[in-house]
Amino acid sequence: MLSPVSRPVTPAVLSLEVLAQNTEATAEQPTQFRVLVRHFLECFFRNELLSTDGEAKTRLVQAAFALGLPGFVIALYLYTPYHMPHRVRPYWSQAGDHYFYVLYAFVAMGLVAIFEWDLFFPGLLDTYVLSPLPVRYGRMFRARVVAIVIVIGAVLIDSNFLPPVVLPAATDPPHLFRFLAAHLLAVGAAGLFAAAFFLGMEGLLLALLGDRLFRRISLWVQGLSVFALLTLLFLYPVFCGALGALLQSGSALPRWIPPLWFLGIYQRILDGPATPLIFHHLAWFGAVSTLGVMAVAMCTYPLAWWRRTRAMVEGVAKRERHSRAGRVVRHGLHATLVRHPAARAVWHFIGANLLRVSRYRMYLVMYGGVGGALVLASILRTQINGAHLRFLLSPQGLRVAIPVTVFWTVSGLHTTFLSTSDQQGRWVFRVISGQAGFQQLRAATRWVCLWSIGLSGMLVLIAYVAMPALFDSWRITATQLLVVSGLSLLLTDAFFLQDDTIPFTGSRRSSGTNFALLLIPYLGFFPAIVLLTVAAEPWIEASALHIPVAAILGLGAHLCMQAVRRHRAAENLQRIEADEDEEDFPLRLGLRY
Repeated sequence: MLSPVSRPVTPAVLSLEVLAQNTEATAEQPTQFRVLVRHFLECFFRNELLSTDGEAKTRLVQAAFALGLPGFVIALYLYTPYHMPHRVRPYWSQAGDHYFYVLYAFVAMGLVAIFEWDLFFPGLLDTYVLSPLPVRYGRMFRARVVAIVIVIGAVLIDSNFLPPVVLPAATDPPHLFRFLAAHLLAVGAAGLFAAAFFLGMEGLLLALLGDRLFRRISLWVQGLSVFALLTLLFLYPVFCGALGALLQSGSALPRWIPPLWFLGIYQRILDGPATPLIFHHLAWFGAVSTLGVMAVAMCTYPLAWWRRTRAMVEGVAKRERHSRAGRVVRHGLHATLVRHPAARAVWHFIGANLLRVSRYRMYLVMYGGVGGALVLASILRTQINGAHLRFLLSPQGLRVAIPVTVFWTVSGLHTTFLSTSDQQGRWVFRVISGQAGFQQLRAATRWVCLWSIGLSGMLVLIAYVAMPALFDSWRITATQLLVVSGLSLLLTDAFFLQDDTIPFTGSRRSSGTNFALLLIPYLGFFPAIVLLTVAAEPWIEASALHIPVAAILGLGAHLCMQAVRRHRAAENLQRIEADEDEEDFPLRLGLRY
């Protein structure tokens, strides 16, 4: 007989040493591709646009909740109009409710794509750190593409996964599965179109113009894109109220508004053959345009990748050019607003650094887009006559637009100046002049006030040309100029009253800052400032005597806040205790023992 083959006997209880050896032997080693994907995802979610002081994870969670909350809240509010006794919500009102969700997905994904604009393509660190390593360019390219797809998919799910949970109970649709299919497909297509559109637009511009010309127009393209997206969102009440008349009028305007294309997909799936004919055409536009922008994004991205990488390797020689008009303006400023040498240093420091860091540029883009969209939504009115849609300018909206422009200009620049990005050069001012004095602090407020007066004054000039009947009296013109200058001055003083650092050199804020507290100036003070300004204008215009009285009151408030800030600056200079970062100050100079 053959003896049985002996088999190794596995002990019932393994020692820790044996378990460790088995774990090391069976552990799966991460591939190079997987490591690259994780690295690029880390770059998307942990970058200076979110935070520079270790708060990226906290800010990311807050942004995720903020992104997914509006659709959920609107779904809760829809419960009442859909469940009123003895009353059925009209068809076009229901279509308006559906329009909000495709519009929100379109705007949210577009804003995220613009926010991540500079991260879709290789940067300096990727070029100079990853390129010398034994990593193939094809593998690096595929890893970044996979990371982009993961980011877009995650944001799309985050911004739209809550409403389908609540909407069926809130709206009580007759066909539940058809409703869910219509909602998910239309909202997903709208978000996908927006992300692919801006990715394709960036790739197309970069591929055609090259990195050098692209950087010159990038900020303007981002600003106009944010302005267009937020304008669509803020004009939602206007379009929702006139949606039925607009789509039934036979106007060609709906074919130029992308969110309406995806409303066509929504209604086409939800209602089937009974859908109005206009929704059939809009649904066809939405399907074809989504496939088109995805094809453009896929075709232009490889060429844009190559041009960006080549520009990073070769570098761009940049020469500073000072025009004769610029020298005249600079000398005029030196003789009037910035006569003190320390003030001149801060003034030119702001101009040299404001557009240099991506975090600063993104603040300007976001605040400028929000302010511009609010201004347009305040001024613009619509009127439908038969098959024609007319846009009208509201004189009352102009009165609202001026404080809106001033507030968002001052608040945007204030937030940018307090940004904690790029702190390595802040030691220069300490070495030269020590603590910031009143002249240095006042230079920043004058810089902001001058830009606020310039932008809001330009708005008044445009209104004077577009609506000359509004300025039929010299008192109205004088009142608007007084509001522009006085409100710019007072809001600048109020925003910078507690600040005692030079712009871009402030200390890092605590990670415990509540995100809700950051919204108080915008949800509480902003409406109050606009309402008070609009309410005070008729009183100022009522009499010629009221104009100097209002000017004196504003000047008195300005002098009081200047005195408070001068006193705070003097106390700050007299402090002898060390700063919280005094001990590591030599290390930030780049020196080592």
